[in-house]
Amino acid sequence: MAQIVYKRAETEEELQQILDLQQVNIKLLLSNDTIKAEGFVSVKHTFDVLKRMNDACPHIIATHKGKVIGYALCMLNAFRNDVPTLIPMFEYMDSIIASKNLSTLCYLIMGQVCIDKAYRKQGIFKRLYQYFKTELESDFDAVITEVNSKNIRSSEAHRAVGFSILDVHTEAGEDWELIIWKWT
Repeated sequence: MAQIVYKRAETEEELQQILDLQQVNIKLLLSNDTIKAEGFVSVKHTFDVLKRMNDACPHIIATHKGKVIGYALCMLNAFRNDVPTLIPMFEYMDSIIASKNLSTLCYLIMGQVCIDKAYRKQGIFKRLYQYFKTELESDFDAVITEVNSKNIRSSEAHRAVGFSILDVHTEAGEDWELIIWKWT
């Protein structure tokens, strides 16, 4: 069996494969049973935004035989207004970071993480995040993201990697966990 390769996204083809994987895992297109059993992603990125994010800080991907089978999107604060559905997250995150005296923390946002269904339960999620940390910990103190509380699979997987909950809140009728993984 060919080895799974962890690397930074480099090509437009890899970016398109990220979008393809995102599309088949978007919450709006999944059944309730699939959402509960497999998890989901909440945000659909455009190619333009995904590419600009990648140009600024290349995304982390897992590939098998040249195909993207997992990704962890690197999202700098500079892109906070480029994905309209994430603007409330950034505003809420700013208030929590200030209230918890974390304003001096140099962090980036996990823009989204997803593993192809055929490759789940093989440790790829954990190894993807380990590679993420190895690649980025010299430039950042932590990574912050939000997980929909209904996405139990994702919430548990993030805690297993080392994330802890900063806060829980409701936005647009959905409960969200604001989580952080401190590296220093």
